[in-house]
Amino acid sequence: MSVNLGMSSGKIFLAPMEGVVDHIMRDLLTAVGDYDLCVTEFIRVTNQLYKPALFHRFCPELKQGGRTPAGTPVRVQLLGQDPDWMAENAVRAVELGSPGVDLNFGCPAKTVNRNKGGAVLLKEPETLYRIISTVRRAVPADQPVSVKMRLGYDDKSLVLDNARAVEAAGADLLTIHARTRTEGYRPPAHWHVIARVREVVRLPLVANGEIWSADDAQSCRRESGCDDIMIGRGALSLPNLSRCIRAGAPPLDWDGVKRLLIRYAGEKRPEHGAGFLPARIKQWFTYLRRQYPEAEQMFVRLKRLQNLEDIVALLRDGETV
Repeated sequence: MSVNLGMSSGKIFLAPMEGVVDHIMRDLLTAVGDYDLCVTEFIRVTNQLYKPALFHRFCPELKQGGRTPAGTPVRVQLLGQDPDWMAENAVRAVELGSPGVDLNFGCPAKTVNRNKGGAVLLKEPETLYRIISTVRRAVPADQPVSVKMRLGYDDKSLVLDNARAVEAAGADLLTIHARTRTEGYRPPAHWHVIARVREVVRLPLVANGEIWSADDAQSCRRESGCDDIMIGRGALSLPNLSRCIRAGAPPLDWDGVKRLLIRYAGEKRPEHGAGFLPARIKQWFTYLRRQYPEAEQMFVRLKRLQNLEDIVALLRDGETV
């Protein structure tokens, strides 16, 4: 398959980053970016059908037609190992307004994997098949069922078997993070392995992993053979990365980034304690420091601050409005 490497080719999805990309971050990034779809942090499914309130907590956008304020669709993601409970919760998600449902087989967290969720299921292609096929049968045919996985758990030996299982189960879309669980987030991402997957399945593929710039996106598309890509950490490092990729836009300047940070700090989160937002802002700076020298300089002062008011004052200092 030939890939059009022009600036506007392909769809761009915002990745579901656990503990990072909540609904407020989705609002900010889709306001300055250009995405075709967002996926929520995963809802961990065990042995029950969750009440609507839990879905609304993970995805408040369900109350606004399943879209961010900028109009980007937001799809609920589920993680679990019981096919029937996964199916029941998937049906509830779409009934509440999620534009389809996404199934997580890529989470590398040890606690999740120990409880037979996320990437550990990549050891069992037959289990993938049972979960996905059960969900696909339960969810209305006009609602897409997408899947996210890694290249494998310990190694890549089952990547083709897993991809075949995903396709045979009836999934509409497969996003592949181009590393194994063992490789975590260490570079490089093995985009070329996704090209091998493309040779054995026909369902649409989305390439993910180590896309930090427009040049990276072009390299990923060329090596993976995928027009469609998903970006995560790169979007936190460069908030308008999707527009840089899609339209050749210049990187958002530092004053624009500070305005995003101030907006982020101003969003109330009554369910969390006083230390939540300072910690989240410092976490965001770990990504921004990759792209912005100003972030590196500011972090020297920021990391010592504990109160949100002091952090906002630092962000406002010298801001260009």
